[in-house]
Amino acid sequence: MTNFITGLIGVAGVCAFLGIMLWWIKAVPLIVICVLVMALLSYDFYQSLRTNGNGTG
Repeated sequence: MTNFITGLIGVAGVCAFLGIMLWWIKAVPLIVICVLVMALLSYDFYQSLRTNGNGTG
C-alpha cells in the first residue's frame, strides 16, 4: 500500500509539472515528448505495483 501511495504522489507531481509546462509552452514536439513520458511513467508505475517492488513476478 505504501508503494501505491508514494507512487501516486510521484505521478501526480510529474503530471502537475508537465501540465504547467505544456500550458505555457505550446509546441507540438514538446507535447509528443510529454505524452510519451507520461505513458512510460504510467507503465512503469503499473509494473512496479504488479511485482510489488521486489523485481520478480
